[in-house]
Amino acid sequence: MDSGRMSQQLLSKIATNDKHGENSPYFDGWKAYERNPFHPTKNPQGVIQMGLAENQLCFDLIEDWILNHPEASICTPEGVHQFRNIANFQDYHGLQQFRNAIANWMSKVRGGRVRFDPDRILMSGGATGANEQIMFCLADPGDAFMIPTPFYPGFVRDLCWRTQVQLIPVHCHSSNDFKITREALEEAYKKAKEDNINVKGLIITNPSNPLGTTLDRDTLKSLVSFINEKNIHLVCDEIYAATVFSSSPSYVSVAEVIQEMEHCKRELIHVIYSLSKDMGFPGFRVGIVYSFNDEVVACARKMSSFGLVSSQTQHMLASMLSDEKFVTKFLSENSRRLEERHEKFMKGLEEVNIVRFPSSAGLFFWMNLKSLLEEATFEAELKLWRVIIHEVKLNVSPGSSFNCSEPGWFRVCFANMDDETVEIALNRIRELVGKETKKPVGMKRWQPNLRLSFSSRRFDESAMSPHSPITSPLVQAT
Repeated sequence: MDSGRMSQQLLSKIATNDKHGENSPYFDGWKAYERNPFHPTKNPQGVIQMGLAENQLCFDLIEDWILNHPEASICTPEGVHQFRNIANFQDYHGLQQFRNAIANWMSKVRGGRVRFDPDRILMSGGATGANEQIMFCLADPGDAFMIPTPFYPGFVRDLCWRTQVQLIPVHCHSSNDFKITREALEEAYKKAKEDNINVKGLIITNPSNPLGTTLDRDTLKSLVSFINEKNIHLVCDEIYAATVFSSSPSYVSVAEVIQEMEHCKRELIHVIYSLSKDMGFPGFRVGIVYSFNDEVVACARKMSSFGLVSSQTQHMLASMLSDEKFVTKFLSENSRRLEERHEKFMKGLEEVNIVRFPSSAGLFFWMNLKSLLEEATFEAELKLWRVIIHEVKLNVSPGSSFNCSEPGWFRVCFANMDDETVEIALNRIRELVGKETKKPVGMKRWQPNLRLSFSSRRFDESAMSPHSPITSPLVQAT
């Protein structure tokens, strides 16, 4: 008996099934990057990581605050007197001061137009844990959630792998700016019902990953009306709420919209939040479920025992997020720096006539490379993507991995690198495309020595395998 079959007999079906989503070009790019990571001096020809939605632009502000507030850490002479209390704390509710601070922060991010109840703040291990936690509360194996396309590839893992929930794509198109229309929702819902699938809800991301757009008030009201009529749940992933650019319209949360709607079934509304993107803290594993449903709050709190935020992390963040002066400065500077970095890339792309989808938030942009495809197919998209991975040495994520209905789109992350790497990235793009992007570019023009700035990993058959000896990117990819 081969080792694969033996493992399947010894391990559970959940552990060995292929529903984790790792067999995707999105994660293959991560594996390729790990094999050949870019470094300005040690490996200048390596792959630049542009498949990671990570926010590193305001670490200096955070580091300054930490240096000026040693009492916030139990590992300093100024804070060690709190060590015993924090080390012994294990209440599922979390530290009261932490929940108060998170609730105030969430309100501040949304312009103070909505208040959040600290008693509804539920902890989990990052947004990944929070998304799975809400699925366990709302759906049974085989049930389904509708989700507009394009959507984050990791949702297959977060929402479906262990819960055995299904995702039903609601197809959106560039012809109407990928807007979520009532017609598309009704079509997907009707098809699911015809297939005898039990639809339990709709999940949206606002701001969108990968589009970098925000939903306007009317669209949010339309979505709330839809789920109210169908009596299904609405899960709003708002983990990029504080990444809206400084010159863009104010961010509108579903929590704000339902305050304005009469006869709204608030018990069907749930918000997912995290500090991984807005503050750049993915390693802290701060995930939040905020539900307007009392029963969900009670159930999710019990489930949170499987993914609590460490008390030490809660203690420090409670102090940091309670500092109004710091919070105000951080939110303002974060928005400004993200927009500045975004504009730098936009100008570089315009120089070589590369089109991107208009965006106003997020840590990425949605790049249109349709003009570089040999033909308008997903096979051609993946062929181009492999060239970028192998020869251009950029880890950009193909639109097909986001379930995009049109070939030729790629997500490009821009906030996870320093200014010097940005310049290298733009130089590589210029060398690649030149001034002739309006006509199809033959594969011969993609030279292995081009120093493009998108981080990627080598693509080969071993990179496709979920059993690769390389550390799985699933635990960190976003």
